[in-house]
Amino acid sequence: MSKHKHAASVPHSEATIAELRADRAFAVEYLKSALEELDDPEHRAVGLLALRDVAEARGGLAAIAQEAGITREALYRALSPSGNPTLKTLLAVLHAVGMRLSVSPAEAAPV
Repeated sequence: MSKHKHAASVPHSEATIAELRADRAFAVEYLKSALEELDDPEHRAVGLLALRDVAEARGGLAAIAQEAGITREALYRALSPSGNPTLKTLLAVLHAVGMRLSVSPAEAAPV
């Protein structure tokens, strides 16, 4: 058994939230990339969990829920891996974290 003490590591989610809190441009790109996954039902949880991370970084879920005008419990459900937030909830949360929804063309335009 080693007698050397190793420095404690920071869990990935805590490190991500700290980075999102510290770097707004990173938070925008992180969320933009993750929200592209909302189009795919198999990967929808990625976008919802990323929005949850950004909400945590921007004041915590309780504060964001209050700012968005929804209950904390409803926000936890909406941003869970199996969540299915309404457009109203999605827009309210994005507004509460200081972002907005935008549209861009799909990579391959239909013929």
